[in-house]
Amino acid sequence: MLGTMTRLRLPAALAAFCLLPLLGGCNMVVLDPAGDVAQQQGNLVVISTLLMLIIIVPVMALTGYFAWKYRAANETATYKPDWDHSTQLELAIWAIPLLIIICLGAVTWVGTHLLDPYRPLARTAPGQAVTEKDKPLEVQAVALNWKWLFIYPEQGIATVNELAVPEGRPLKFRISSSSVMNSFYVPAMAGQIYAMPGMETKLHAVFNETGNYEGFSANYSGAGFSNMRFAARSMTQKGFDQWVVKARAEGQTLDRATYLKLERPSEKEPVRHYASVERDLFDRIVNMCAEPGKMCMHDMMAIDARGGMGLAGLHNVRQLSYDKHAARGTGDTASDRYIAENCTNPELLSASLTRMEDRVIDLSTLTGAGLKRPGGPLFRKRETSSQSPELTKSPELTQAGTTDPVS
Repeated sequence: MLGTMTRLRLPAALAAFCLLPLLGGCNMVVLDPAGDVAQQQGNLVVISTLLMLIIIVPVMALTGYFAWKYRAANETATYKPDWDHSTQLELAIWAIPLLIIICLGAVTWVGTHLLDPYRPLARTAPGQAVTEKDKPLEVQAVALNWKWLFIYPEQGIATVNELAVPEGRPLKFRISSSSVMNSFYVPAMAGQIYAMPGMETKLHAVFNETGNYEGFSANYSGAGFSNMRFAARSMTQKGFDQWVVKARAEGQTLDRATYLKLERPSEKEPVRHYASVERDLFDRIVNMCAEPGKMCMHDMMAIDARGGMGLAGLHNVRQLSYDKHAARGTGDTASDRYIAENCTNPELLSASLTRMEDRVIDLSTLTGAGLKRPGGPLFRKRETSSQSPELTKSPELTQAGTTDPVS
């Protein structure tokens, strides 16, 4: 019987040994990325794993040791049938895991705040702080079925399935989706963040090395999901400028009509460039009003906030249907299944979503050192007639709160 088991184990061990060279082809981009944000996230994974191994390794080793020491064949093992408690053992069992959990909690809390995707970058690399002169490059990313659209408002161009950025420059992504939820993920640059219809998410990141990388959707979104990938290219500033000139020379205009055709489901779309983009197209995508004549969400919410349209709205109660009866982009764009707009506010469209102002971030404020008392510019102290301090809203907040949202 022993000989048979040995003969069975030998081929299995040999096969496992032969498979080891294949591990050399594994892509370790998550732990060895090209961006500072992704590198910090990779370091968190390593630190957390090592902390947890402090418990896992001794437990596994002791399990094997106890099984061997107290095996049935070991007649010299101590036998204590009445033993049930050890203070020293209880301290070791509970104190060490508790200390590790505290360490994991501290690392997670600091890392979560420092690497918040909505938080503007404080540095582009270790020892290279972001200054007021380092203006982030804004990229508006839209997840379509099943392709990616990237709009560059500063350059006035757009691309499909190709993301090109300059090395070392802070990047600010505004991310949304046309129909279903997807996930924007470039492992070499930063962690994933979801793209959702009717919503905008943000991601701040940077590339510290030039090269060609891959991005994709990490959230299943239908039949063409497996091919929903795009090229992520990190270039020198000169190379990026040349790429922009080339995109402007060979592309067409991306207006609302062109976008509605592009939005229709398709698979394995080739890379294409658009030389110009209609103003506020991304905000219309987020507000679900890319179709001509369709009311934008921000206008609808502003009207509802003021009490609705009254009698004038009685006949304008058609169902607001979005990707409910047919695949997004396949139906008639002039359909009457949505509420028609009765007023527009272009100025409000560009500012319909809350924006975080770009500013230099001080890393030390999130480590617990030198934290200031709660307050800030929104609240200021003033002395009342009774000489008692009182918190009041600042003039900036009061003015913002009284702004009329609808023209």
